[in-house]
Amino acid sequence: MICLRGLTLFLVASIAFGSGAHAAALTTPALTGPLTANPDPFTLDGGDFGNIYVTGAVSGLAMFQSNYSQAPGDTQSLIDLTNAQISVQKTDGLFQFYVQAGQYATPSLGLPYQRATTASAAFGAVPVAYAKIAPTDNFSIMAGKLPTLIGAEYTFSFQNINIERGLLWNQEPAISRGVQANYILGPLTFSLSLNDGAYSNKYNQLSGLIAYAVSSTDTITAAGSGVLGTVSNPFAPVANQSVYNLIWTHLDGPLLITPYIQYTHVPSIGAFPSTSSWSGAVLASYAFGTNWSLGARAEYIAQDGGFDPILYGHDSAAWSVTVTPTYQYKVFFARADFSYVNADGPSFFSSQGFPGPGFGRSGTNTDQERVMLEVGILF
Repeated sequence: MICLRGLTLFLVASIAFGSGAHAAALTTPALTGPLTANPDPFTLDGGDFGNIYVTGAVSGLAMFQSNYSQAPGDTQSLIDLTNAQISVQKTDGLFQFYVQAGQYATPSLGLPYQRATTASAAFGAVPVAYAKIAPTDNFSIMAGKLPTLIGAEYTFSFQNINIERGLLWNQEPAISRGVQANYILGPLTFSLSLNDGAYSNKYNQLSGLIAYAVSSTDTITAAGSGVLGTVSNPFAPVANQSVYNLIWTHLDGPLLITPYIQYTHVPSIGAFPSTSSWSGAVLASYAFGTNWSLGARAEYIAQDGGFDPILYGHDSAAWSVTVTPTYQYKVFFARADFSYVNADGPSFFSSQGFPGPGFGRSGTNTDQERVMLEVGILF
């Protein structure tokens, strides 16, 4: 159980599709779909200690984009590694653990592309690692480098419907250091975490999640992360941001649909004025038989006042559309992303004589198209 929002989706999927022994054990790393994990992973017999599972992802991509930026490594076309990761975990007994290590890229809509050699520095060569104490099947405590409870998309490309993460994901914490308690009570799942939010190394964030399995096909999740105390540094707006979600997950046979809304707020800190934003997204996928599926995502985000460093300036807004056809045969997969982002706001900066936070070499272009092809294996 790497993340409670992943667990709620897994519970719905288990009821809808059934699950084998390995699938039930390996809910980590969580996969939204349509990609599915290897149902027969490599297993080490630990005797009285219990089984240890070894899984991983190896993948690469080719990308073409319009209006690329001046950021290092961001070019009109490129070939890069997206994942070269291995996961080792123990999933039963009082003491459990999870370790994920390797290199990774985190392509995201609306932001300059960072190659895996650069992106991997964000969370290090071991981006996720935690120990877990589970005295009962319904209660556990985790400590270490934990995936966030916030949002509907995960950090690594193979975990999501689309290759790239979306505009809403850009505002959310991805991985945080801290402790987390989890409790399951019938159809309800609770989680509470004290952590460093956007990897600030300041333990000033309190995150929580409540998920309710309304039926075998529907789950409603409320999640939030708030600031306990302010942090004053060059990354103060990100480190002090509060984020709140309301997510609905519907999984019925071949159809998965996840609409959600998000609100963020950054208090006034030093030279940074107060900033807030409202946004919404719909993620969906539909499986055409065993091997083929089609995924899509549509988003809109708008900022009110201030300056959000991960949007497009004062009172800016943006919307995006992404379509992702996917093919998977056993452990092999291939898929493509076709995405478009349109931003309203970069012209404010150019009118003041400054480079804009938008697209293109000058940062003043208002849109960007991308085409990506990703191939890999999930072993």
